[in-house]
Amino acid sequence: MNRNLWLLAIAQGLFLTNNVVFIAINGLVGLRLAPAGWMATLPVMGYVVGGALSTGLVARSQARWGRQVAFQIGLAVAFGSALLAALALAIGQFWLLVAATVIAGYYSANGQLYRFAAGELAAPAFREKAVSLVLAGGLIGAVAGPNLANHTRDLLDVPFLGAYLALAGVALVSMGVMAGIRFPAEPPRPAGRVTEGRSVVELLREPAFAVAVLGAALGYGVMNLLMAATPLAMQTCGLPFADAALVLEWHVIGMFAPGFFTGHLIRRFGAVPIMGVGVLLNAACIAVALSGQDLHQFLVALFLLGVGWNFLFTGSTTLAMQAYRPEEKDRAQATINFAVFATMAVTAFASGALVTTQGWWWLNVGSTVPVAITGLGLLALALRQRAHAAERAQGV
Repeated sequence: MNRNLWLLAIAQGLFLTNNVVFIAINGLVGLRLAPAGWMATLPVMGYVVGGALSTGLVARSQARWGRQVAFQIGLAVAFGSALLAALALAIGQFWLLVAATVIAGYYSANGQLYRFAAGELAAPAFREKAVSLVLAGGLIGAVAGPNLANHTRDLLDVPFLGAYLALAGVALVSMGVMAGIRFPAEPPRPAGRVTEGRSVVELLREPAFAVAVLGAALGYGVMNLLMAATPLAMQTCGLPFADAALVLEWHVIGMFAPGFFTGHLIRRFGAVPIMGVGVLLNAACIAVALSGQDLHQFLVALFLLGVGWNFLFTGSTTLAMQAYRPEEKDRAQATINFAVFATMAVTAFASGALVTTQGWWWLNVGSTVPVAITGLGLLALALRQRAHAAERAQGV
């Protein structure tokens, strides 16, 4: 961990602070302002839709201006969108709030690249650990996010208005942190189509890259489906917002605390087995959630969900970085992030619709489908890798 990695880990933590506060309050604010209850999580959906729509633009900005400038642009958008969300809440305009979260998605698309930038700030032999440890910086968000939402909830006359204003301050702090990071100079890119690398379609035909996209997208999708619905489900059960903030805090701790050792596990056992453990932890989360709706069940289920996400997402990132070439970096990373945001957009909408119409139980039952698909994809890749290893052994 060099100085640049420590600062990037702090930036990751501030990024997650933004995400956690948005998840904690956007559904509740949406429920207050929305014309209909099933539209409550549209502000959450707007955040991820904005991220999906921004992936191509972010990739071009990264390629044109480099990591430093592109990341600062994202933070400037975070600052402005937080102020716009505060205005929307102050005047009671639901659709303006949705628009603000869509714009904030640009910051989210930038923040999703922090983990890839971590791999570039470390020697190749320590890439897995660098990615994992920078993701562990999300622990800042685990503690700061829920507490920021809880303590600024009633800071002003309008509930949660102070939280949006606080997020504008968080963006400014993050801009200062980002200014201190020295990213490596981009290698010169030779002109000509021959050096451009594979197209998106060709990349997706690479089994390891395809499974990395699947694991990242569906892992994030399941996590988002259950996490976005948790504050609404707990409110329906009569639990106070302080309990929801506590559950989200432990959920995000589960997401990022394993970062201190996930990279070591991946280096020792491989990305695919660790992703498989992530699938099993997701299944365990669903089992606990289906067992009841008391505080401890919400807390344990969401903690397991967080750890499962960490194993899946860190493993997917490492697997993807092994599958694409340096000249394909921007295209490959944009493809992964688009898949993640598109899946999150669907699950954010489905989350609010299902939990308000069908209930928490059916929401969890539905989550078993993407978990099973991810597991089958990993199993197929593992069998393929084993067959190739056997062929190489016979050839030797």
